[in-house]
Amino acid sequence: MRAAVLYSTVPPGTSYAEAQPLVVQDLDRPEPRAGELGIDITYSSLCHSDLSVVDGSRVRPLPMALGHEAVGRVAAVGEGVADISVGDHVVLVFVPSCGDCRACKAGRPALCHRAAEVNGSGDLLHGEALLRTPSGERINHHLGVSAFADYAVVARESVVAIDDDVPDTVAAMFGCAVLTGMGAVLNTAAVDASQSVAVFGLGAVGLSAVMAASLAGASAVIAIDPNTGKHQLALDCGATAVGTPDDAARLIAEATGDGVDVAIEAVGSAGVIASCLERVTRGGAVVSVGLPHLSAELTVPALQFAGAGKRLLGSYMGDAVPGRDIPLYLGYWRDGRLPVELLHTDTRPLAEINEGLDALASGEVVRRLFRA
Repeated sequence: MRAAVLYSTVPPGTSYAEAQPLVVQDLDRPEPRAGELGIDITYSSLCHSDLSVVDGSRVRPLPMALGHEAVGRVAAVGEGVADISVGDHVVLVFVPSCGDCRACKAGRPALCHRAAEVNGSGDLLHGEALLRTPSGERINHHLGVSAFADYAVVARESVVAIDDDVPDTVAAMFGCAVLTGMGAVLNTAAVDASQSVAVFGLGAVGLSAVMAASLAGASAVIAIDPNTGKHQLALDCGATAVGTPDDAARLIAEATGDGVDVAIEAVGSAGVIASCLERVTRGGAVVSVGLPHLSAELTVPALQFAGAGKRLLGSYMGDAVPGRDIPLYLGYWRDGRLPVELLHTDTRPLAEINEGLDALASGEVVRRLFRA
């Protein structure tokens, strides 16, 4: 098998094409153990969460085979797996919920305690990491998936079976970007047609949130990003107004008078979270979806919570139940109500993964797909 492995991080601002932090190399192909599946990956998708591991913002054990958003076909089935067969079409998801912890029993599998533990250690839900360097050194798995590869062994709980008619170039984006952005709006905030929404940050997650707010019939969907090259795309995704951060106060005032009901923060910035709190009306909610640097701290006027009834909500993987939400969202796509294909910028060979990091960091692409 071939996989892209990160051996050491490089600081933000580095030319990834020159530094080549991800090494695409041949590795021994592991077989699935009990409770696991072998997946032939057709497309993987590059996300800011991958970039944050490469630049050290998200500390992970190295070396690590990166990638956490992908689609593929089942190539091998481990002992004890009875509901998935060889050849099944599957989307990979980055939280393999155990079904037995406090969060899972409460119906919140995205917050699975066991998954958080193994995702942090680089292991899989049903056992230690399987990948090895050519010299025999352990290679850690990224979020239970390690999708920048032509093959991966994952827990059964890391896949959702989908219909064969869904193009892989569409399905590849459902395991993270669509699930997270859509879920932030529909699950965490539970937006309805009486509410107004502002989305700060127009990457693939933010644009998925724009689509979700439009799908929910929000009275206004205001999209904010300093990259004006993404503004027309936001309008195509369903935004009713779009602008830069300097335009946000004016656009929100024009649409709502005193603030939106819901603000989605999809940047990963404590400063943007604070700004969002200023832009919601009394009783409004800010949903934080982005992943700030570990050292980032939030300082805001405390009185706006009890004094104005504002809420700050965290949303990990969109508070999704993947087995429920991915088929539901694919139904919206099939009905023409969720234009996910707009997020797909282009497709490149996996050998160009480091150049893809540069394109993502610069805002040149929304979702670049890779084929090994």
